[in-house]
Amino acid sequence: MPGDLLDNRGRGDARWSWPPIHPEGRKFGIIAVIISLVFLLGLDWEIIGWPLLLLSLGVFAFFRDPQRVVPQDDRFIVAPADGLVSLIAEVEPPAELIIDDGSEHAGLEAAKVTRISIFMSVFDVHINRTPIAGTIRRVVYIPGSFVDAGLDKASEENERQHILVERTDGLKLGFTQIAGLVARRIVPFVKPGDTVGVGQRIGLIRFGSRVDVYLPAGTDSKVLLGQKVIAGETVLAEIGTQALIEGVSQ
Repeated sequence: MPGDLLDNRGRGDARWSWPPIHPEGRKFGIIAVIISLVFLLGLDWEIIGWPLLLLSLGVFAFFRDPQRVVPQDDRFIVAPADGLVSLIAEVEPPAELIIDDGSEHAGLEAAKVTRISIFMSVFDVHINRTPIAGTIRRVVYIPGSFVDAGLDKASEENERQHILVERTDGLKLGFTQIAGLVARRIVPFVKPGDTVGVGQRIGLIRFGSRVDVYLPAGTDSKVLLGQKVIAGETVLAEIGTQALIEGVSQ
């Protein structure tokens, strides 16, 4: 499946399989299993051991890393995270993505753009992916608090990591990984200068969190408030396209 080409005419081979566990999470799952076995077999405390064993399965499930079929179209911006579209607003990008950082690469413009916020619960896949292909220009980590990631102020107050990607045609896109009430660590897989393909894995946030995407100027969201999206697959926006899209909750 990895690397296979599939299309909307039925070309390719699609089969269901158990999602692999990302290496970052295997150690946590193994530690949880060992602790549960100590209570079950060593201490014979089943009232504690069995719930811990179930928790171990939950830990493995949290770090699952399923394959995704990523649309290959330069017009599309894909979702960087699994989860719920919890906020859509017109805002200026964070200062860290705008200011001159001393490199030869300019940041984003200081003008309002559409920000799409995707909230990840503990039940969602937490591997994050890049919305577009290009070169990583900035990775800026900022320590902060751990308020509910569903709140708008989490974008300015929580521990977070800003990432700026620039395409070969000069188009830039910024997005931010934000730690939440339960999440306590942002783990990056990329650094400035790395070249990434659209939908490539760029990091994860442990245990519930949020990702903000700042769309290019003149581009509206193609997803709706309250919609569930899938990292690397759901098209968040089509570059340069603006239109009101309405939906009904039912």
